[in-house]
Amino acid sequence: QVQLVESGGGLVQPGGSLRLSCAASGKIFRINTMGWYRQAPGKQRELVAWITRGGITNYPDSVKGRFTISRDNAKNTVYLQMNSLTPEDTAVYYCNGFIIATGALYDSAYWGQGTQVTVSS
Repeated sequence: QVQLVESGGGLVQPGGSLRLSCAASGKIFRINTMGWYRQAPGKQRELVAWITRGGITNYPDSVKGRFTISRDNAKNTVYLQMNSLTPEDTAVYYCNGFIIATGALYDSAYWGQGTQVTVSS
């Protein structure tokens, strides 16, 4: 079994910062690309950032320059540093990872349970 567990969400004022973490655990052989997605009420889930195992990153324009994704391969953990937050960033944030489980031939997509981020004064 493979699990992804997010942490670090909460309530923050506009202009503030939060750092999300996502730790993968279980029977893991290798973790490939990891990413963060978010889903606001009444909206579709959208990509926030992704990072390859080698550290190549990608962001949509909506968060570019404000959010930074990073990872620690030794800890099987991915992070999302969020700065200059606005109310439009309010959403449930989900961690995603393409993981090769022990004994598997290919990677599969795994999701965390989500963590709420609320930006409000």
